[in-house]
Amino acid sequence: MTVTKESVVERLKTVNGPDFTGNIVDLGMVSEIFIADSKVFFSITVPAARAQELEPLRAAAERAVKAIPGVASAVVALTAEKKGGGMEAPVPARPAAPRPATPQPSQRPAPQASASHSQGRRGVPGIDAIIAVASGKGGVGKSTTAVNLALGLAAYGLKVGVLDADIYGPSMPRLLNIHGRPQTVDGKILKPMQNYGLKVMSMGFLVDEETPMIWRGPMVMSALTQMLREVEWGPLDVLVVDMPPGTGDAQLTMAQQVPLAGAVIVSTPQDLALIDARKGLNMFKKVDVPLLGIVENMSYFLAPDTGKRYDIFGHGGARREAERLGVTFLGEVPLEMGIRESSDAGAPVVASKPEGAEAKIYRDIASKVWDRVQQERGAAEAAVPSIVFE
Repeated sequence: MTVTKESVVERLKTVNGPDFTGNIVDLGMVSEIFIADSKVFFSITVPAARAQELEPLRAAAERAVKAIPGVASAVVALTAEKKGGGMEAPVPARPAAPRPATPQPSQRPAPQASASHSQGRRGVPGIDAIIAVASGKGGVGKSTTAVNLALGLAAYGLKVGVLDADIYGPSMPRLLNIHGRPQTVDGKILKPMQNYGLKVMSMGFLVDEETPMIWRGPMVMSALTQMLREVEWGPLDVLVVDMPPGTGDAQLTMAQQVPLAGAVIVSTPQDLALIDARKGLNMFKKVDVPLLGIVENMSYFLAPDTGKRYDIFGHGGARREAERLGVTFLGEVPLEMGIRESSDAGAPVVASKPEGAEAKIYRDIASKVWDRVQQERGAAEAAVPSIVFE
C-alpha cells in the first residue's frame, strides 16, 4: 500500500497538542513531511523550555504514523527555536595551519602534551593519539560517524583502531560485521577483533547482543578501563573512541584518565540536538580536552528520484554553532538511505563505496580532524618552556 502525505497528516491530526489544546497539525507544529521507501520523516516544533516534558508527544506522533498501513518506519524529531543559552564565551579560533595533501604518520610530531592536558592521565602503550567521538544525546548518528571517520583516517595510510565505549548499547559489532569472541594473548590481554583494516574492541564481543547491561557507574568505568588498557592495541597511529551519548561516568572516565588528543562532537541541525551538543563541548572544555570540531549529521536530504533538497531537521545549525564558539566545523553529512543501509549491513560507505560522494565527505572530515590533531600537538609543544643554560 502506498503511503501518502495526506494520510500521514490525517493520522497526525489525532495527536493532541501540548496541554491537549487542538492537534499538532492544526497548531502548525509539524514540518514538511517526506516519504521515501515507505519511511516517513518529519519534525515537530515545540517550545525550547518544554522540550524534555514534550518528548511523549514526539513518541505519540511516531506511534501514530507507524500504525498507518504500509509505513515501514518513522523518523520523528523535536526541534525548537533557541532563546539564547550556550557556552559562556566563544573559544578563540586557532590560526589555520597549512594542510598537507594527505596526512601521513611520518609527518606527526612526537606525542607530547602540555602539563594541563597530561597531568594525572596515563597514555596507552602502542597508541600515539586517542580521539573521542561524542554527542550530547543519542540518535544523532555518532557511531556511524565514528566508524566512517576511522575508515577515513585509515584511507590516508594511518594504523587505526576503534574502541566502542558505549557499554549499554555497543554498535561496532554490527556496523563492522564482526562476530565471535576475542582471543587472549596470555589469558589476560585480549586481542582486538579486526575488519576493514581496523582493530576493534567492544562489549558487544563479550556478551550476547540481547543481554541487558544492568550495571552501575563503577562497573561501567571498570569495563571501559579494561577494554582500553587490557587489549593488545599497538602499534596504532590513532584510536577512535565511540563514546556513549551524554556526559556521564564513561565520558568523564575517558576525559580525566586518558590523554585525549581531542574530541569530535556530532550533532544534527535542530536546536534541541545543539543544546545537548553544547553540554558535551562544555564537558571536554572543563577537563582540558581539545575540541577538534563539530560534524553536522543528517544535515539535509536529497530526494533520489528528483534530486530536490529537503532540510528535514533544519540546516546549518552546527556550522553556526561552530562559528559562534570558534570551533572548527568539520563538515555536513547528508541524511542518505545508502549510509543507513550500508551501516545496518555491516559495510560502512567509506569501505564499501570508497568512490561515492558520501565516502568523500567522511574522508574530508577525517583529513580535517587529523590536521586539528597536528595543530593541537604543535600548540602543546610550543607551550612547553625550554631551559637555556648560560
